[in-house]
Amino acid sequence: MVRDLVPHVLPHILAFLVRTLMGSVRVKEVWGKKEAQEAIAKAGGRAIYATWHQRMSYHFYHLSKMGISVLISPSRDGEIAARLAVRLGFRAIRGSSSKDGFYGLMGAVHELKKGNPVGMLVDGPLGPPRVAKMGTILMAWLGQAPIIPVLWGVDKGWVMNSWDRYLIPKPFTNAVIKYERPIWVPRETKRDSLEFYRKLLEHTLNQGTDFCDRYFGKVRPKSKDE
Repeated sequence: MVRDLVPHVLPHILAFLVRTLMGSVRVKEVWGKKEAQEAIAKAGGRAIYATWHQRMSYHFYHLSKMGISVLISPSRDGEIAARLAVRLGFRAIRGSSSKDGFYGLMGAVHELKKGNPVGMLVDGPLGPPRVAKMGTILMAWLGQAPIIPVLWGVDKGWVMNSWDRYLIPKPFTNAVIKYERPIWVPRETKRDSLEFYRKLLEHTLNQGTDFCDRYFGKVRPKSKDE
């Protein structure tokens, strides 16, 4: 009985905690947002907001009012995550980059072709950390949407002992946000040339992450090995 109530009750509690904690964060600087908005307008509203799994937590708040669709596992745990995402203002696409990957990919492309933005954790759900997977590039290619790399860093945060060293801002900490230059994957690109864009995305995300961390003089670990 209690277990059956968890998927219904827990998302409400978590949504309240996310809004309360992340809403206390003080953003000091935002870079590159205007160029990102111009690229999205050029694409008729289509966009793929891309970040690392490690930097997901603050985006639950920062990107919550943009009508973004996110890929979420079709598992039982994924049901809780999907309900949480909806409570926070996102749309849920059931599927992932590993299990049921094809259906998740095509669901995301469908949203893009309707003119809706999509969010991607580029190295999720299981890593390796801060290594871009091909799924985001395929979405951009098939959906003809710009990839918008967006990162953040904080002065004070909790670093989890997880595969990606998940980062959570502490209450009332200072933060910075950086939108890197949008990445376009031209329609005429050959499939065997997509690796170039995967490497470009990986480099861009790592560059932006390090920039945000160095702003506060605290480069965060990338994996459990660091």
